[in-house]
Amino acid sequence: MRYSLIVFDWDGTLMDSEARIVACMQHAARDSGCPVPTAGVARDVIGLGLQQAMQRLFPGTDKAAEQRLIEGYRAHWMGEGLEPAYMFAEAQQLIHDLHAAGYLLAVATGKSRRGLDKSLSDSGLTDLFRATRCADETFSKPNPQMLEEILTDLNTPAAEALMIGDTVYDMQMAHSARVDAVGVTHGVHSRERLLATGALACFDELTTLARWLSVPFQEQQAGV
Repeated sequence: MRYSLIVFDWDGTLMDSEARIVACMQHAARDSGCPVPTAGVARDVIGLGLQQAMQRLFPGTDKAAEQRLIEGYRAHWMGEGLEPAYMFAEAQQLIHDLHAAGYLLAVATGKSRRGLDKSLSDSGLTDLFRATRCADETFSKPNPQMLEEILTDLNTPAAEALMIGDTVYDMQMAHSARVDAVGVTHGVHSRERLLATGALACFDELTTLARWLSVPFQEQQAGV
């Protein structure tokens, strides 16, 4: 294997959560009396940590208002009545197949620890990932710290790791950490943007990514 460690982004890469994230951003803005971002504007900050996303969406907001926006977002995310978030159809099987093939697996995400742990538990994938980092534990993407910490935790040289994500923030983080990266196009940012920010290749389907990694894709297991 060229790589021994594969690090995944979560939202937009393994989980189809774009609509729910956008709705939560818009509801949080409405609740706080802030201008409600369009879906396109809200979509573009997916992948950043919540604090960084709010700062980009609502520049000049004071700390108290920023915290209200963050708390509002989290309340809506954990609540009911919004568009549900599901794992992409092939995601769980891909993780099982990569694990069976002997890869070390990790997650580097803009989600909070609470949010990621719930998603991992709901998907049944918790035990397959050797390390995870969230944006409320370290610097948010595109800062390379969360990826560098994973490399250290798993004693893996950067040259043996691969980052897989759907945003330019994933590609930029990987580049800064000197880690190869590939993009998936079923998430937030376009193939053109991913390639322009350092993706070695882009894949429309996770099954195609599996073949690129020379991992046979098995018959799909039941998803969440």
